[in-house]
Amino acid sequence: MRIKLILFCQAVALAFAVGMIPTAKAKFAEMNRNIIKKVVVEGTKRIDPATVRSYLLIQPGDTFDSERLDRSLKALYSTGLFSDITMYRDTTNLLIKVVENSIINRISFEGNRRINDEELKREIKLRPRLVYSRNQVQQDVQRIIKTYQRSGYYAVNVEPKVIQQNQNRVDLIFEIKDGELTRVQTINFLGNRAFSDANLRGIIKTKEYAFYRFFTSDDNYDADRLSYDKALLRQFYLENGYADFRVLSAVAELAPDGKSFVITFTVEEGYFYTFGSSDFDISLPQIDSKALRQFVLTEEGEKYNANLIDDTIYAINDYLGTLGYAFVDLSYTVNTDLKKRTIDVTYQIGPARKVFIERINIRGNVRTLDRIIRREIGFVEGDSFNISQMRISEQRIRNLGFFKSVNVKNTQGSGPDRTVVNVDVEERSTGEISFGIGFSTTESIIGDIGIHERNLLGRGQDLLFNITTSNVATEFDIAFTEPYLFNRDLAAGFNLFRTERERKESSYNELRFGGMLRSYYTLQPNLTQQIKYRLEQIEIKEVDENTAQYIKAQEGTRIVSQFGQTLTYDKRDNRLDPRDGYITQLTNEVAGAGGDEKFFRTRIKAGYYYPLDDVWGLSFLINSGFIVGLGEEVSILERFFIGASSFRGFQRGGVGPHDSVSKDALGANNYYVGSVELAFPNGMSKDLGMRTFIFTDFGSVWGIDEKDNKIADDPSMRATVGLGLSFATAFGTIRLDVAEVLAKEDFDVPEVFRLSFGTQF
Repeated sequence: MRIKLILFCQAVALAFAVGMIPTAKAKFAEMNRNIIKKVVVEGTKRIDPATVRSYLLIQPGDTFDSERLDRSLKALYSTGLFSDITMYRDTTNLLIKVVENSIINRISFEGNRRINDEELKREIKLRPRLVYSRNQVQQDVQRIIKTYQRSGYYAVNVEPKVIQQNQNRVDLIFEIKDGELTRVQTINFLGNRAFSDANLRGIIKTKEYAFYRFFTSDDNYDADRLSYDKALLRQFYLENGYADFRVLSAVAELAPDGKSFVITFTVEEGYFYTFGSSDFDISLPQIDSKALRQFVLTEEGEKYNANLIDDTIYAINDYLGTLGYAFVDLSYTVNTDLKKRTIDVTYQIGPARKVFIERINIRGNVRTLDRIIRREIGFVEGDSFNISQMRISEQRIRNLGFFKSVNVKNTQGSGPDRTVVNVDVEERSTGEISFGIGFSTTESIIGDIGIHERNLLGRGQDLLFNITTSNVATEFDIAFTEPYLFNRDLAAGFNLFRTERERKESSYNELRFGGMLRSYYTLQPNLTQQIKYRLEQIEIKEVDENTAQYIKAQEGTRIVSQFGQTLTYDKRDNRLDPRDGYITQLTNEVAGAGGDEKFFRTRIKAGYYYPLDDVWGLSFLINSGFIVGLGEEVSILERFFIGASSFRGFQRGGVGPHDSVSKDALGANNYYVGSVELAFPNGMSKDLGMRTFIFTDFGSVWGIDEKDNKIADDPSMRATVGLGLSFATAFGTIRLDVAEVLAKEDFDVPEVFRLSFGTQF
């Protein structure tokens, strides 16, 4: 019985196995059909099919998976290389058909009158030879629109146009309709009680439209500027006692005509506060709070001003920096008393230790040698850190004039008592090919050309070669200066020159040739002295028959042997383009140790520069001098001839003593000239480097040894007023001065305008 049961089970199992064979075959065949044997890419022209396959998340040997196929499709679209992609299954193969995006052949702009092509090209991201993408085109359309909106054109319309070219290339054209300039018609304020609308309008950058604001774009609507205006309002209120001030909203509403905006600022002023007590929380045992009191600007009872707190922190940090504490945690806390309307300030000084300079890094100098920069730094590795010395060193490097920017900062060194000083500079062109052109009512046009290298071979040496030629003059000058002779703070140099000039203003010709030796050195920070010796042969020749008798008497050749010194105290922020600070200069010259001339001459110059903001600025200049003969009369060759650039509105020698018969300029023994200049905004981009200014020059030139009623001489003040323009171009800085004479004597000779320009390499 048992044997029969076993045989029965075996028979059943065998029958089941035989029955399963077709099913297994079917499942195996089905599995084979789901395996990808090959990935076929069609439609590529520039792109290698292997590149397409590299983005797939499914490869030969994998099973068909709809999720991975979908992710692969998205990955291919995200490359931006294709405008259309199709994936489908062909038995055991995966077929991918693609349509490549075109390549941009060129990009152009049409219809843009307000913003030029170059500025628009800088704003967009697409470029020729990049892959065309509809999405990227729309993004660039928005960038163009925002560029116009920043300039006040909110009605601008931009339409992209695509022109198909051969070889799957396209030309992309942005068709632009500028629309009308969108002005700010009205600015309103809500919630202000302490200050009037007019006061607040004067604080913010955005202005209401006015016909006289053609020099500025501040009356054009700019959404980005509103954020800046909100910050200006907050700063103004924080400076004037309102510590809780908030700008609740700044809303700009476009007028129905689409040509102007009405802007409304809603503010919450809060209470007016005064300063209460000022205390210290000091974690430095070596520092006494009494020593810090002198730097506290937050006086009890004075109106609250957040800037005074920041200035106090800055002053304390400077003081601690001079003591060698480079990394001090300085902060403050305030305690507001709502009943008394006072704010108490506690200045907190965290723990710190004295720091020493571990390393000085010079970075960014491509051409200038390291040692040229290092010799301007007032400390070396191993010295105790002093923040004042670091700032002085930064100014000294900037005063070299070799760099566009100078940034000296210290960072944490390898230990808590070590600091690394990084000197980052950006080189500027120090070589200059200069051209000059001038115009006067009597001499017409004159010009000059010169080559000047202020950083020869990156060694800090100065080399000048200049030639001036015109129908009235030929001048040759070569000069060389070594600023650190024998590696000491002693500059030395020489000049060689030859000049032949027709002095039309005095009716004679003049020939000069000679040389000069000079040296200068630093007496103390910002104070320098120059010592010089000049040896020159001068000839007065070709004197006109009708020339003044005083000039005829000096015809011939003479030798000048002259010693001189110049003392200069210079506190300007930038010696090449000063905007802030002052300078005073005293020059004394004496001739008589050999040669034919004997005289003593003194000149005094002073200038003060005061910035009103980033663009507006005032400058005051004064220049005066006198010369006296030592036992003899002063030669016409050594007198002062003032005019042209030294007194705008008059030609050279046009102010001062003249022969009343021949009208020749005779020069003068005394002079003073003052100048006041106001720089103002012109509405042009700062990138152009354009500056506009109005000026007035005033002064007098008088005094001559000869006494005769044929000499016209008057010490009365002369004055001119004018408009100036300067801007940077590919040919360098161009300057145009136009002046109108307000006060003069009958014998003075005006000059209409002067123009000068130069180029850098």
